[in-house]
Amino acid sequence: MNNANQSLVWRSMLYVPAHEDRFVDKAASRGADAIILDLEDAVPVTERPAARAGLADAAKKVGEGGADVLVRINRPLTEAVVDIAAAALPGVAALMLPKIESAEHLGLLEEVVEENELAAGMEIGTIGFVPMIETAGAYFRMDEIAKTSSRNLGMTLGGEDFALDTGMVPDGETLFMASQRLVYAARAAGIVPLGTIGTVADYQDLDAYRESTIKSRKFGFEGSACIHPSVVPLLNQEFAPDAQEVAAAGRIINAYKDAQAAGKGAIQLDGKMVDVPVAIRAENLLRRHHAIQARSAR
Repeated sequence: MNNANQSLVWRSMLYVPAHEDRFVDKAASRGADAIILDLEDAVPVTERPAARAGLADAAKKVGEGGADVLVRINRPLTEAVVDIAAAALPGVAALMLPKIESAEHLGLLEEVVEENELAAGMEIGTIGFVPMIETAGAYFRMDEIAKTSSRNLGMTLGGEDFALDTGMVPDGETLFMASQRLVYAARAAGIVPLGTIGTVADYQDLDAYRESTIKSRKFGFEGSACIHPSVVPLLNQEFAPDAQEVAAAGRIINAYKDAQAAGKGAIQLDGKMVDVPVAIRAENLLRRHHAIQARSAR
């Protein structure tokens, strides 16, 4: 497992079209844990050269508020190569990699990134990866994709593209199986499952979005991308433990330490059994809480 992922906090990841100055200029004030400068779907083909040329300035601007900066590149290899050349910047934490098909595909992109890191005088491995599963073929290769690169920080399902490729209507019901399998694949590889069980397209119904986010956290996701800043506070709240959860976790940890000191392997607390998995889950929750606090203190 990449130990850095244990403290990775990307509850909210706001997509920002890299060519739109009015969005880039405001991004740092939105409160997102990460800003994704988009070179793909949100940028017309004719505007991509200008977006690449302005990427260094855009990355500096969107990161001013403490957010991690990511860049979503394009899938055609000819475009991916020039996108990576533009995005190989010290201020870029990771690349969002759309339509990754296999470990070999990911390995090819890693080679291109390494060449650009060397050319930019950066340490090899500076730029992380977030592979995006967006095709039926990639669904069956999630495990190998998640495990194949030490650069992988997280993995996500591109719901709209995945539904398009599989002939489904994109919603929480149709995408549930693929979303849950992605959680398993990411956890097995020691990286972070990102996303919600559904799509990010309908951002106007915030009540439904909140319900989907709560469900997604319950099933193992730790954060999600969004396309509108109105969703950022919701994601920050629902992908974080609340005060009641933090207090309960503290009680569990303290009670279990006392039990272990007394030679007991399981105890009753608040009407529920506490044993090793319950205690470890509480420790993980507190670790997550402290990581979020550390990010907020930046």
